[in-house]
Amino acid sequence: MHRIAALCLLGCISVPAQIQYIESRKVWLLSTSNSAYAMGVGADGALRHLYWGAPIWRAEDLAGAPVRRDISSFDPRQMLEAEEFPGWGGPRYYEPALKIAREDGNRDLVLRYASHRIQQNDLDIVLKDINDPIEVTLHYRVYPEHGILRRSATIRNGTARTVTVESAQSATWNLPPGEGYQLTYLTGRWAAETQVNHEPIHEGQKVIESRKGHTSHNFNPWFAIDAGDAGEEHGSVWFGALGWSGNWRMAIEQTPYRQVRVTGGLNSFDFSYPLKPGETLETPPFYGGFSSAGFGPASRMMHRFTREQILPGGAESRLRPVLYNSWEATTFAVNEQGQRELAAKAAKLGVELFVMDDGWFGARNNDRAGLGDWTVNPKKFPEGLKGLIDHVHSLKMDFGLWVEPEMVNADSDLYRAHPDWVINFPGRPRSELRTQMILNLARNDVKEYVFGFLDKLATENDIRYYKWDMNRSFSEPGWPEVAGTEQRKIWVQYVRNVYEIIDRLRAKHPKLEIESCSGGGGRVDLGILQRVDEVWPSDNTDAFDRLRIQEGFSMAYPAKIMSAWVTDVPNMNTRSTPLGFRFLTAMQGALGIGSNLNKFTEQDSALAASMVATYKRIRATVQTGDLYRIASPRSSDVTVNEYVGADGRQAVVFAMRHSQEYNTAAPTIRLRGLDERAVYKLESVNNKLVERQGQFSGAYLMNAGINVNLRGDFDATAIVLERQ
Repeated sequence: MHRIAALCLLGCISVPAQIQYIESRKVWLLSTSNSAYAMGVGADGALRHLYWGAPIWRAEDLAGAPVRRDISSFDPRQMLEAEEFPGWGGPRYYEPALKIAREDGNRDLVLRYASHRIQQNDLDIVLKDINDPIEVTLHYRVYPEHGILRRSATIRNGTARTVTVESAQSATWNLPPGEGYQLTYLTGRWAAETQVNHEPIHEGQKVIESRKGHTSHNFNPWFAIDAGDAGEEHGSVWFGALGWSGNWRMAIEQTPYRQVRVTGGLNSFDFSYPLKPGETLETPPFYGGFSSAGFGPASRMMHRFTREQILPGGAESRLRPVLYNSWEATTFAVNEQGQRELAAKAAKLGVELFVMDDGWFGARNNDRAGLGDWTVNPKKFPEGLKGLIDHVHSLKMDFGLWVEPEMVNADSDLYRAHPDWVINFPGRPRSELRTQMILNLARNDVKEYVFGFLDKLATENDIRYYKWDMNRSFSEPGWPEVAGTEQRKIWVQYVRNVYEIIDRLRAKHPKLEIESCSGGGGRVDLGILQRVDEVWPSDNTDAFDRLRIQEGFSMAYPAKIMSAWVTDVPNMNTRSTPLGFRFLTAMQGALGIGSNLNKFTEQDSALAASMVATYKRIRATVQTGDLYRIASPRSSDVTVNEYVGADGRQAVVFAMRHSQEYNTAAPTIRLRGLDERAVYKLESVNNKLVERQGQFSGAYLMNAGINVNLRGDFDATAIVLERQ
């Protein structure tokens, strides 16, 4: 038996190794603090899934991987077995993890165990085809303290001829056989992203995906499956998230034999990836975990994991600053004097980062021209950006800049010089969405151009922050400069080069921070989050709509990365909400202000400054604490979210009333995550507590609860708890 040494703690309690292997049975057990995952090699050499769920600590308890018998000629044994990474070959009629084609048309692929390697918390298992030297290395990494398992695969062509990969998934996740499972996933559209969906899983297949070249607003690459009876704080939940910012796909299927599995990775739509002899293809990481106590712990696991293991800087990354963005105040009518005036007003509110949005470059006076010409407009900024940046710094704020590096307008010097640089099919119309086209970043010369101007801007100016936007999806995804058989690699190479540009920028400019934006939440996933500091969840900043968007976002992603702005009313959907309600909605993420400060009254400015000061007091709790979703905007006229600080010393409760029926009682809020025996001092930021503002035990607050005096539509409060 191979086993990493167990620890003997007080009382000599044995802590299981993260990765155990029993040679005699050829089984592996991967353990985290709250889950276990097991697989084994059958007598026929196939790698089969054995277990995924609550902790089991003895690998010796696992039976070897069984080889079943055929039920009928229509139901061969392969359809009854839970293969860990099935190739498309033999009588396998479910979703394959890998499908290939050889030059002679042979597409059969049957994978068998060849070898493995364990190194600390990493496990590599090598599978090989039964005839050809086509090799797949399955990569597993255990994050024991976070309860997360990372999976991916590397496909290698060891033959002497080209092999074309037609479908390359990152992992197949098998659940315990059974019925009654429920699927939770996130859907949406522009301005209405991350809407929570919950539905039964039936026989057949459910697909969520993006074919748009980026993560997309329509589906997010995250799933959760429960046993049919889970809630926020009870029940078994299996969950996963894909780290990829291009075309992706997840297939959730249930077989007639009660097997439920999720297979996900690169989208096989319009996919073809030829591998010459010796070449490899690595699939994106697919992260998974298990909660025995509901959706709340599942989200909190993902939040902590993302903050500490995914984001640049990990647990050491700084808290997100309060920012101001100039877009709504000026749109394209940008000039130095106007930006100076806005910066001065923002600084008085306590803003820490001033971001100048679109309109500062080229002939950018509207959305029909200028994209691609990333030089400062000399009419708007005669002395360049330095004067404005120095002014912003004198106000004790950092300076940020909006860019859209992947796009070009037809009316631009760049496009006139390089019309071949855009994604296109020769001789076919080039679709312009928002009057712009997409530069082909799969090309190395285009990649170097984009890196070059971003690097030059950051080198010549003291820029702390890029707001990186992407305001359209792919169309006509041609790459005419390469052979026809190679062109569909664009779906993968484009994303890889976006990643490379950001990685190089951050390496050269270590203080530079980046926000990912794609017309709102069109590029939010664990792949881009390895490279950026926050994301823009939606272009819709209506405070009521945002409650639903932010709830769905919180299922998968932490508040620290969720940029949330206070903007003017009426909003794009014509709704008007009070300024205090708008602030309290935005204070549940990374607070920003996008309002036209030139229109603020003295009362508006005073309230805004007070709210910013309150946010700074609770910022660490919101951005790095544990989130408890107490009341949902999907099922209640009140939304209640509670954040408990990592050290337990502070908690904050946001209670948001959307609407009120006549003579309805103030809601009672029973808190969670507190220390029962501790005493907490309560304070409402706007005196909405029905109880006296005093001290209460954690037991009282969680069992009896508190009442808030919310009356009328869009009334809200935040209650700060300090442990005594």
